[in-house]
Amino acid sequence: MMKIANYINGEWVEPKITEYLDVINPGTGEVEARTPLCGRDDIDQAARAASQAFETWRKVPAQDRIQYLFKLKFLLEDNLDEISRTITLECGKTLEESRAEMRRAIENVEVACGIPMMSKGEISEDIAPGIDEIMLRQPVGVCATVAPFNFPGMIPFWYLPYVLATGNTYVLKPSERVPMTMMVIYRLLDQLGLPKGVVNMVHGGKDAVDGILDHPAIRAVTFVGSTSTAKYIYRRSAENGKRVQAQGGAKNPVIILPDADMEMATRIIADSAFGCAGQRCLAVSWAVTVGEARSSFMEMICDAAATRKVGYGLDDGVQMGPVITSSRKARVEQLIGKGISDGASVPVDGRNTKIQGYENGAFVRPTILADVNPGSEIHRTEIFGPVLSLMHANTLDEAIALANAGQYGNQASLFTSSGAAARKFRSEVQAGNIGINIGVAAPMAFFPFSGWKDSFFGDNHGQAMDAVEFFTQKKVVVERWPKDWSRQF
Repeated sequence: MMKIANYINGEWVEPKITEYLDVINPGTGEVEARTPLCGRDDIDQAARAASQAFETWRKVPAQDRIQYLFKLKFLLEDNLDEISRTITLECGKTLEESRAEMRRAIENVEVACGIPMMSKGEISEDIAPGIDEIMLRQPVGVCATVAPFNFPGMIPFWYLPYVLATGNTYVLKPSERVPMTMMVIYRLLDQLGLPKGVVNMVHGGKDAVDGILDHPAIRAVTFVGSTSTAKYIYRRSAENGKRVQAQGGAKNPVIILPDADMEMATRIIADSAFGCAGQRCLAVSWAVTVGEARSSFMEMICDAAATRKVGYGLDDGVQMGPVITSSRKARVEQLIGKGISDGASVPVDGRNTKIQGYENGAFVRPTILADVNPGSEIHRTEIFGPVLSLMHANTLDEAIALANAGQYGNQASLFTSSGAAARKFRSEVQAGNIGINIGVAAPMAFFPFSGWKDSFFGDNHGQAMDAVEFFTQKKVVVERWPKDWSRQF
């Protein structure tokens, strides 16, 4: 088993605790590692190291700071296969999905290397005779991330490269369910020769999270996870005077118009709903057919769900792996049952799945729930599994109204051949990430990862200039230099 340790002040530190959580391979049911459930003392140690390092790191010129990121990019690429395999072992997704995840992580490193241009300030001469005004960007201090289980490699890189490039220092708490990926990545960070204390990592559960939220040295917190936890993180961080961005849950709709390329739409929507076993915040979770699109899409999406190859993520040809734990499998299956009891039909039922050779895996096959009631619990609840709910509307206006009625606003997609319909949709739908003939509207790293309503709490989002805004604070200087008449020039 991989040994899980903290990384504090440039050194690997073995936690002095007795409580551990087994890291279960969701495809095999085997124990891959044991996460130490560290607490406030370990967070304090990391925060103090980061705070001390900040005083020197913030003064390193930006063009020198990004040299470490250039080196990190190539280390990540050289070790892509090992990192991706580790993601699959502890998270369950297919190896192809794990590689794609890390490509997105590397993309953020590349964008952050442009920080000398991205973090420039502003100046206005002669706002009054002989007086100039200057706006400077300065780092905020120690920044921390509470990371989720579903993208153990990518999501920390929404933040880490920008934290370092803007002159801040960093404390990461990976999800206790998937600590192995960041262990591999921090071994690469250890090779960069960064000053001690610039990057730190502490493993743990809620006690470690509360230690981050309450620690006076930590000035900014980022989070991705459920909406209930996002609200908790946002509230407690704000009470302690920290800036915070908290990405919450989602219930992402897709609308299919009769003029859509139905074959393309079906393939893309199936990939969105069932990719990563539905465990991503941009996954399509319910589809609204409009008018005559109903019969053709229904038949094709059911076929795509029923024929998708489910299995162990490291095996060739597998299109979908397991959900993260056996308890998550039980929850997803319970929610499917709840949907049926609330009146939905189940033309494709993925419950009680067993994969030959991996009988202890947490597998749920793709599931289709049809004729879902808009007021039902299954429609309101984020399932976070490979389940697609189907609904119907007579017009695009009705479909948009359905999409806007929910509490979440992370992503919404439309499939159509009409430019006018696409323009109406992108203008009126209440979501931060919009897809037009796109099933997963994941922004490139040079755009912010948006999110509205109960899908996001904060002001600035992850990635790109939003990250620069979040990890820097503005200082405005107004200055006058009176002429010294005692000297002649």
